[in-house]
Amino acid sequence: MLPVISEEIANTAFSEIFEDMPAWRKKMIHYIKDENPEINTAIIEAANKTDLDPKAVALGAYMTYLLIEMASKENDAIMNYTE
Repeated sequence: MLPVISEEIANTAFSEIFEDMPAWRKKMIHYIKDENPEINTAIIEAANKTDLDPKAVALGAYMTYLLIEMASKENDAIMNYTE
């Protein structure tokens, strides 16, 4: 089951992404290539096999990856919280 992406997480991610979107996208290419090369390959393949702008397709995929990753970390922190 995917974690819930809160408005706070979305706002945090979007402010990071849209501060300098081309630089962020390039950073994510390298990050995901190291973190999860299979996903990176799938994103690039999907972006190149569509009539849509490949950079826009990749941006959406990288954005989704980041949102899920951030929400998962928050969910893990909540589940492992101790006083």
